[in-house]
This record gives sequence, structure tokens and C-alpha cells, in this order.
Amino acid sequence: MTHIHRHPVHCILPPHMLEAIKMRGDAKQRRMAERIEKEADAARKARAAAAPERAHLGTPAFAGPAPALPNREVYNGGYKRELPGRLVRKEGDPPSRSKLVNTVYDLTGKVFEFYLKEFKRNSIDGQGMTIISTVHHRRKYSNAFWNGRQMVFGDGDGVLFKSFVDLSIIGHELTHGVVQFSGGLTYQDQSGALNESLADVFGVMIVQYAKKQTAAEASWLVGEELFTPEVEGDALRSLRAPGLAYDDDILGKDPQPYHMSFYVSSCTDYGGVHINSGIPNHAFYLLAQYLGGYSWEKAGQIWYQAMQSLRNPKATFADWADMTVQTAWQLFGAGSFEMAMTRRAWKLVGIPV
Repeated sequence: MTHIHRHPVHCILPPHMLEAIKMRGDAKQRRMAERIEKEADAARKARAAAAPERAHLGTPAFAGPAPALPNREVYNGGYKRELPGRLVRKEGDPPSRSKLVNTVYDLTGKVFEFYLKEFKRNSIDGQGMTIISTVHHRRKYSNAFWNGRQMVFGDGDGVLFKSFVDLSIIGHELTHGVVQFSGGLTYQDQSGALNESLADVFGVMIVQYAKKQTAAEASWLVGEELFTPEVEGDALRSLRAPGLAYDDDILGKDPQPYHMSFYVSSCTDYGGVHINSGIPNHAFYLLAQYLGGYSWEKAGQIWYQAMQSLRNPKATFADWADMTVQTAWQLFGAGSFEMAMTRRAWKLVGIPV
């Protein structure tokens, strides 16, 4: 019987990349990958034990009449495992002497601003939740994750990975929290891949929002600043071209499909959630290109409102496609261009609606 994690710790490095490092890396890199796997597994178990099933289902997602303001806390982990660490900067404090702390403070503020201004969402839970972040987690730790309560960033090993403080990664991980507080998606098979896809989609939108880029101008990459120059690749994932984000001697080749014809059935990574997320990722990219302009103005509204309305933790890709088409109809009308293009985007990735 498959064990389903409803409240996993969401890590940005996918398991298939860690497996590649263990197979192709040197002794130090193999040990690094094994440590990351062990910590992720331990954290997932702790998260599952601490959180009730389907926590926060139905939490109101919209900011109330009072002004919604961010509440950020950034901690220094001191290269240790314990969380959150020592508080360095909280909301309203002057800048820290640490450039990294200030960067995290500013970038988490960008995520807060994006959700508030474009979707009227007051922080991660919709109720003004404090956004907690820890930097300098363990020594040369090559990962970043959301553990259900806070963000955690490693500094990278300096050989394969640079610092994990990257706006697309921050947006990705905090969006896992938004999904969690919007009813949740079971972290297994297609619903788990949708969970990962939503995090990718909103992560790249947040970068585009910060840069004021149109859908046509954007790179559509997750983790674009993560790799060192020694790595052959552009980023962890590409929504524009799933499967082509990287091709490296140590990290392997990006395995993401862009079409259901290449869907990967897997017994690992909760049914390939980090791999098959490429399919709904590409559907969103196509829709944003068809609709033009800024991705968050129409395509993003469809995806966000569909997430709030889904209420199906085990949704398949087909379920999600149906919900997005229904949402496009509700937002823009039956027979609208937006509704027609939503259907077309899904058809082009092999999911007829």
C-alpha cells in the first residue's frame, strides 16, 4: 500500500537530481546528497506527525477591510540543524549588517506584495501569517524548503550550487504554503505533481511581477541563479521547455515531460511529482503566451481562483484542467477567448477538456 504524505516538507531539489549526484558525483558530493535525503525524510516525518489531516481547509483567502501589512522574521541558523535560529531582523527593523538577511527580507516582501495586490491574499494563509525565514541552515547545505511553518535556506556547496536565496525558489516554496492553506493537494501522483506545478507557476510569476516582465519577455525558469558556472544548465526547471533546463555530467538530464504522451510512471518521488509537474507547467506557459501581456493578469487569475475553488485533494490533471476551464468561464464568460485558449493549452499537452 502506498504511503501518502499529506503534509510533506517541500524541498526545491528534486529526488532524481540527488540520485544523479549519488551516482555520478565524487565522494564528497555523494555524502552531501545522502545527508540532504536523510534530513528531508526526517523533516517530512516530523511535519506529518505534527500536522492534523487537512488542516486549515476552507481558511478565508482574502484580506479584510483593515490594511494588510507584511510581518516578516529572518533568522540566522548559525550553520546548525535547529530551527529557526537567532532572530536577526523582524518587521520594521532597520537593515541588518548581513546582506543575505536583507535580501531574504526584501524578497519575501515581494511575495507578500504579489499575493496581496494581485489576488487580495493577506500572506500565506490569507490571515496575515508571519513569514519566517532561516538563512545559513547547516554548513554548505544544498537545498531550500518550506516545512509548513517557515522557509529554510542553505548556502549551497559552492561547487554545484550557489545560495538558494533566489526569488523564484522563495516564491515556489511559499506557494506550497498557499496551496496548503487553500485546501491542499495530496502529495502523491498527479495531485502531488499539481502541487509542485502550482509552486513553479506562481514562483515564476512572482519573478515576472518583480521585474515587470510580460509573458513574452520572461525566461520562465525556476532557480535560474542557482547553478555554479561549472554546471551545464540554465535552471532547475523550465516551463517554456520542460526537459531542457539542464544536461550535466553530474546532475544528469532534466527528465520533465511536456506532454501526456511522455508521462512518467514512477515508484519514487511520490509517483514522480517533480517530473510530471512539467505537463501542467507547460500548459500554463502556453496559456500565458496565448493571452499575452502580464501572466498574472489573466492566466494567473484563472489558476489562482481555480486553486481556491478546487476542494479536491486528490485531483488529477484532468480534474484540474476542468476546473481551470470552468474558472475561465466564470471570470471571462462562456465562449470567451480566455476560455477557448485555456481549453487549447490543455489540449496541446495531451489533456482534452
